[in-house]
Amino acid sequence: MVGPHVASVCVYPVKSLRGVDVPAADVLAWGVQGDRRWMVVLPDGEVLTARELPRMLGVRATPVDGGIRLAAAGLPDLEVAEPAGGVADVPVGLSRLDRATSGGPRADAWLSEALGRPVRLVWLDDPRRRTVSESHGGLPGDTMALADAGPLLVTTVASMAALNGWIADAARESADPDGPSRPPLPMERFRPNLVVGGDLEPFEEDTWAGLRVGDVELRFSERCDRCSLTTIDLDALVTTKEPVRTLARHRRADGRTWFGVRVVPVTTGRVHVGDPVTSLR
Repeated sequence: MVGPHVASVCVYPVKSLRGVDVPAADVLAWGVQGDRRWMVVLPDGEVLTARELPRMLGVRATPVDGGIRLAAAGLPDLEVAEPAGGVADVPVGLSRLDRATSGGPRADAWLSEALGRPVRLVWLDDPRRRTVSESHGGLPGDTMALADAGPLLVTTVASMAALNGWIADAARESADPDGPSRPPLPMERFRPNLVVGGDLEPFEEDTWAGLRVGDVELRFSERCDRCSLTTIDLDALVTTKEPVRTLARHRRADGRTWFGVRVVPVTTGRVHVGDPVTSLR
């Protein structure tokens, strides 16, 4: 038996692009440092996500000192510096945020080529400008970067194993001859910031009031409802039926499917892979 611990820490510098696993990260009041401070918008400022354009998940963003590195097949990597001191003058169509700062014409041109359509890269200068909605468990003073609804997402290895077991069972029962041979879905489909491993029951996280990782305390804000972004095959960059089809059979409530929990930092500090995790009830 292995006690609950941090199995992985994940950072997604650009909303809807691929991210990276890191050995440790600072948790700030608005989430993991460097997580979702950037996003891709259309020329009119509307936010573009992989739900509309799956090929976005073929571009990886890695945090580097003072900025990010963008990588995509067929293109040279591009480093983009944080436009510190720049004016937040780009209108954007994101909830609870009306403007952001341009990442510059080089970044716009590179991403436009990578994605096959005209886009812009923008940066959130100050996450304190964006609050967590009360409808998503936010309290006065809660802030976040550019994630959809909460500062951090937490999932567990036990829940992922249960989900993959359900998918495998359904494949064996189906008439699809290739179903049983398909590999398990990766946790990356769900884009968590913290993955908790160890001796846990599947979906135990739904019952937590929060969790403590070292000196960092995180408050439960809500379960996470899952959208079509989780159905994108990260290799083929096409939309599939899983995992939403199976979640709809086993984890459907209130007309939605659920996997993982959103949490809000109560205290700040550094978290590491391997850190013990204590659930709060």
